[in-house]
Amino acid sequence: MNKPFEHLSDLLAEDMNAVNMLIKQRMASEHAPRIPEVTAHLVEAGGKRLRPLLTLASAKMCGYDGPFHIHLAATVEFIHTATLLHDDVVDESNMRRGRKTANLLWDNKSSVLVGDYLFSRSFQLMVETGSLRVLDILANASATIAEGEVLQLTAAQDTNTTEDVYFQVIRGKTAALFAAATEVGGVIASAPEDQITALNTYGDALGISFQIVDDLLDYRGASQSLGKNTGDDFRERKLTLPVIKAIAKANSEERNFWDRVIVKGDQNDGDLEHAMELLQAHGTLDETRDAAIYWGNKAKSALEALPKSKIRNLLGDLADFVVNRAV
Repeated sequence: MNKPFEHLSDLLAEDMNAVNMLIKQRMASEHAPRIPEVTAHLVEAGGKRLRPLLTLASAKMCGYDGPFHIHLAATVEFIHTATLLHDDVVDESNMRRGRKTANLLWDNKSSVLVGDYLFSRSFQLMVETGSLRVLDILANASATIAEGEVLQLTAAQDTNTTEDVYFQVIRGKTAALFAAATEVGGVIASAPEDQITALNTYGDALGISFQIVDDLLDYRGASQSLGKNTGDDFRERKLTLPVIKAIAKANSEERNFWDRVIVKGDQNDGDLEHAMELLQAHGTLDETRDAAIYWGNKAKSALEALPKSKIRNLLGDLADFVVNRAV
């Protein structure tokens, strides 16, 4: 059975082809051939193009028939790709979408500078729409993403990090772009304000659910489906929701374990397995799954304010699919 985003891709195939053509045009560089080399490595690595699809779907659902949803979808993908290039440098990652990262194949300098180039290209595309409101939404999202990344950096390896901080981080680094991607589709279509608000709420909730599930799957998912290795978050000492919940319930011996492996980074053979045992013992994997379900349901509820259509149904199915990866 096809997945909801595959149905969306089929339904919006013509527009998506136009987005891909525009991306290829705009990631070209007359003077610096390394830019398209690095960008193509990531852009053509088989990502789902979920965020630009959300922009196209939102605009179409709200009755838009102009050309600028293509620009906005490409903008969203450029912002996303730029953040991935920067993230891989910050996280010192070696794998992205099942392939070696750009910073590993080239170097950190190239990844950072090409990411900067893509951010600049994204703002050029935004301006071409002629909508100051669209520019405001996407500029705010870009700032929020950076803010979320810095917050994650300052909270990293701090076992006093709370769930509130965790949600601030994922709202910034993941949900902000989902929300902007859907919201600008409604804005460019001149949709009623209640529909634009609903699109923002849907994107925000979907993005939160998406990130929670990713964090959950790192402890009980298959490497093949993630494009990374199970336990990477543990090895990178990331404080994701299952771990934050487990630390909150930990006794002194368990707390010492978390301090050793997360704060000090002193990890030995068998520590990942012990961490997973603690997550199971305290039920934090199930609690994390329940949180993903909550946000998935919130995304679906937001759609009720939008016009009934095949696209609306698929967006509801997409929220279910995101959550069902963790069930």
